[in-house]
Amino acid sequence: MYGHVEKLAQEIKKGAESVEGVEVKLWQVAETLPEEVLGKMGAPPKTDAPIITPDELTEADGVLFGFPTRFGMMAAQFKAFMDATGGLWRTQALAGKPAGIFYSTGSQGGGQETTPLTAITQLVHHGMLFVPIGYTFGAGMFEMEKVKGGSPYGAGTFAGDGSRQPSELELGQAFHQGKYFAGIAKKLKGTTA
Repeated sequence: MYGHVEKLAQEIKKGAESVEGVEVKLWQVAETLPEEVLGKMGAPPKTDAPIITPDELTEADGVLFGFPTRFGMMAAQFKAFMDATGGLWRTQALAGKPAGIFYSTGSQGGGQETTPLTAITQLVHHGMLFVPIGYTFGAGMFEMEKVKGGSPYGAGTFAGDGSRQPSELELGQAFHQGKYFAGIAKKLKGTTA
């Protein structure tokens, strides 16, 4: 709603593109809230990233899903998109495809681990291979002096009331996730013929 997930996505894109031979596309899901409601919430205009359709997921060698949190789970807009992937589920068109998760929450207790944990069920039903970052971000995973989103599940940020922007540490974790994920997706693609 306020652009936090998009900022993480831009850094993830940079990280993924730092892996030789990797091409990255950014998409967004359709908004489900009326413009009037978005205006009252102070949401800025949406970006020019194209709206994804479920079938476009099949074109990717790997997918990193990013979304804001609502009450410890993915926002309804993203859930509506995932609900529309029933045809892909029925044919298991996404089975074996690597997938990861990144997110934004409103507060420290707002779902930095429950959001990705509850989202994994979507990947499991599709037979996708969940690729967490674990603790591969190194010392940044153990930062205790600064407010930092993210977890072993994936990069994250705290949006607060929308005015807090992702920190350099959070953006660094997002870059790392993109690079780490792209390396794994590239290896997996290289093993299939």
